[in-house]
Amino acid sequence: MKTYRVLIDCQDQKGLVYTISKLFYEMDFNIEKNDEFVDRENNKFFMRSVVRGKVEQKELEQALRNALPDDANVRVIVPQKKRIVVMATKESHVLGDILIRHYDGELAADILGVVSNYDLLRPLVEKFGIAYHHVSHEGLGRSEHEEKILEVLEGFGEIDYIVLAKYMRILTPAFVERFENRIINIHHSFLPAFIGANPYKQAYDRGVKIIGATAHFVNNNLDEGPIIAQDVIPVDHTYNWQQMRKAGRDVEKVVLARALGLAIEDRIFVYANKTVIF
Repeated sequence: MKTYRVLIDCQDQKGLVYTISKLFYEMDFNIEKNDEFVDRENNKFFMRSVVRGKVEQKELEQALRNALPDDANVRVIVPQKKRIVVMATKESHVLGDILIRHYDGELAADILGVVSNYDLLRPLVEKFGIAYHHVSHEGLGRSEHEEKILEVLEGFGEIDYIVLAKYMRILTPAFVERFENRIINIHHSFLPAFIGANPYKQAYDRGVKIIGATAHFVNNNLDEGPIIAQDVIPVDHTYNWQQMRKAGRDVEKVVLARALGLAIEDRIFVYANKTVIF
């Protein structure tokens, strides 16, 4: 018996759930989990099903394509560990959290390696038996630096997701396009919010009452990619900016781990710079 995750999106029309469910039944698949959603404003239908049966992956996918409208996007995915690369700069809190979750078996993923523009985090990463690749940016333009990073990434083979664990360099459009909707970033606030240097100091100076974090896919609009997960915690006048930063870092770790888990489990649909998540 084979288990598949089936992701379908298309323009909404009458009878889609019936058509898909009927096909599963006729091909002797058992539906173990099913979620669907219709965006009425855009007349867009989304459905994620977990099914179990004997039919081969390609046969099921072709049968669905034949049964559904021409505009349907159909993905039939075999659940397996995702292949991810983590990119970092100097901060260790988010990277360390991912490494620990991976070590504990919480992430259904293989970390192929960690790439950093500094050599500071090597001892941490190598404690977990994971390859560390230092690709310095000194003396290089952004494109030149990314060419060197791409050489490293190509050595990993197929990559499902790149995770920016506080990687503090802006990626070029060419790099982003190469990994469209496959680069996950963690932002230090509940977007939109304070930009530039030392956001926690800015937040403290403004007397904010909540702080948070946002995980999103990277696109060519800085920190404006499709949002995957967010969370906030309350703070008050007793917090100085260093205490806010400490609390904020805890939120960053949880939010990025949540977003990565959703991606690993194929729960995310991206459209119109937004996400539908089951």
